[in-house]
Amino acid sequence: GLVIDGRTLAYALDPTLEDKFLALAKRCRSVLCCRSTPLQKSMVVKLVRDKLKAMTLAIGDGANDVSMIQVADVGVGISGQEGMQAVMASDFAIPRFRHLEKLLLVHGHWCYSRLANMVLYFFYKNAMFVALLFWYQFYCGFSGSSMVDQWYLIFFNLLFSSLPQLITGVLDKDVPAEVLIAVPQLYKSGQ
Repeated sequence: GLVIDGRTLAYALDPTLEDKFLALAKRCRSVLCCRSTPLQKSMVVKLVRDKLKAMTLAIGDGANDVSMIQVADVGVGISGQEGMQAVMASDFAIPRFRHLEKLLLVHGHWCYSRLANMVLYFFYKNAMFVALLFWYQFYCGFSGSSMVDQWYLIFFNLLFSSLPQLITGVLDKDVPAEVLIAVPQLYKSGQ
């Protein structure tokens, strides 16, 4: 592990030394930046995101973490004694740090699964609709006549674009939460 304080971090984030700092940090299992300023926190996240081309997650509980949360790809705010600034700036909010495991392993896996299914659903829905319009053009001799009234198109898209998301969002849980917590390796299958 690497523990680095704010003063040392100021030197490590110098443009001439940041590659060496990043190489050292990559060799460690964990890196802890203590007594650092909000700007330094955001610079560390930006350095990792830009140089390593990695997806970053920032977790914060106060106003001093807002810049770090906003720079990261995914921000998690913890509501607590320091106020709600981190929660307001984050993508996800949790009441306590102990809920982070469930947020990442359970809801993260379910989100991957739902998004993958929804992308396929929309692709096939639109492909079938366009194929129907294309087939109709052969039937009417490419005259440009409208196959259906505009209201039917609105109701078609409303019905087939809203109800499946609601049903999938509420009911689609491919693996129970207890199994996802017990076997964290299942998170990678979603990716």
